Formats: sequence, C-alpha cells, structure tokens
Amino acid sequence: MKTVTISGKNVPAIGIGTWHMGDDPAKETQEIEAIRAGIDAGAKVVDTAEMYGSGNSEILVGKALAPYERDDIFLISKVLPSNASKAKMEQHLDASLERLNTDYLDLYLYHWRGGTPLSETINELERLKQTGKIHAWGVSNFDVADLEELWDLPVGKNAAANEDLYNIETRGIEYDLADWQAKHDLPLIAYSPVGGLHNELNTTMLENKVVQEIATAHGVSAHALLLAWVIRDGKTIAIPQSSKAQHVIDNVKAADIELSRDELRRLDKEYPQPGHKVRLAIN
Repeated sequence: MKTVTISGKNVPAIGIGTWHMGDDPAKETQEIEAIRAGIDAGAKVVDTAEMYGSGNSEILVGKALAPYERDDIFLISKVLPSNASKAKMEQHLDASLERLNTDYLDLYLYHWRGGTPLSETINELERLKQTGKIHAWGVSNFDVADLEELWDLPVGKNAAANEDLYNIETRGIEYDLADWQAKHDLPLIAYSPVGGLHNELNTTMLENKVVQEIATAHGVSAHALLLAWVIRDGKTIAIPQSSKAQHVIDNVKAADIELSRDELRRLDKEYPQPGHKVRLAIN
C-alpha cells in the first residue's frame, strides 16, 4: 500500500474526504458507516473543515470516529479565512475540537487566503501548535506566489502540507505548483481526485476509453484507477469522498495499484500536462 509521510507520520496515500457529508440527518447512519468502512479497510487520514455544512461535517466525523483509538487516526480540519486572525482562531479551533469530540487535530489547515495578514495567521497557527491543540498546521488552495510568501516568514517553513484541487482532468498544479512543493518537500493533499461529489467539475474521466481499459486490466473500477494515478508520485494524499461503504473500501484499495510507465504514458496522451496556469477551485 502506497504511503506518504506527513508531519512525521507515515499514512496510507488514500484518505477519506467529507465535503458535503453531515448535512442530511436521514443519511447520518449511512455516512458514519462509510467513514468507518474506510478506516477498517486501512485508511488513516480523515479530512473535514468548519466550513463543511457549517460544522455538520465535523459533528458527523466526531460520531464516526468514536469507536477508534484517537492516535490511530490522522485528523485534519480547516479554519475559514474570516476566522484566521489572532483574535478569532483559537475559539474557532476549540469549536471544531468540540464538534469532533477530540482534544487535538493532527493537522489544521488555513482553508484559503483571506484578508488577515498571512504573518498574523501563520504566527497564530504556530502558537496553537505549541498549546498541543494542533500537532501541525498547513495551508490549502495556495499557489506558488502564496507559498513563496509563506516560506519567507520566520516560521513559514513549518507548514506540513498544501491541499489543492488535483485530478487527471484538472492538472493545473503541474504547471509549477507541484514542482515547487516537491522541491520544498511539502506534501500535497488532493481534493476532488475524481471530480467531486455528483461530478461537480463536469468531468468525463470515468467514461474515458483508455481509463476504462487500464482499469479493466488491473481488475479495478475506473474510479480506483484514477485515484491510483493521483497518488502515483508517492508524495500525494488523495481524499475522495463517498457516502457508500463499499465505494470507500474500493477507494482505499486504490493505494495498492501500481501503474506501469506505458500505462502512465497512455494516460498522459489522453490528458496532457498543462501549458498554462489554471485557477483552482475552493474546497
């Protein structure tokens, strides 16, 4: 199983995303079962945010994780830009911890750039790390200019990850961001690795003939094949989301798929690397 080292911990490269989960009380039992199925199948990383359902996703995750040893899970949440100031961040972190029914996060991400000076946000994240309420901090939806500004700050290099949109149809980060992160040993967390819930990105990758042929050759679904592509470099964690237990189990198994050079070349031919920057969506 492919793994990635993040914040000093080695975790499976396929995690569990929770965007859009927790909003419908009628689906709560099914969604909890899906998260638990993924963990039981070997997933360790669970990603959520205070933005998701205005905290409902965190509540759901807290319920789902209740039977497990806390140290066995690598738990990520995110602070909204409007709450990323010295005056507000700790109270919003405390609210997230209460909803998640835990006393610490393994990773706390600055969800995207907002109006608060970056130095103020990063200094507060660093201070909160010293309290033990978060074990590491990182960023999300940062481009190269943002990361270079971050790296120039006194504690900026303490960032543990950057989370961004990445899938075989949306390869914008390969223009320069992915290389920058690789050179600076900053792991990537890829959201919407197969296009997002209900195909929000209007993708066709699951129906692509070459994708389906390679998936069939490996005896897996096109969905799993595309996840294997996202994590192919050994430095990327993918966080697909699903409310179906079997689907989540299949997602986790994608970390066992090894793609050959020829298969990767065929996929590159179908989905060429970008020649210009692409505006990244916000998750």
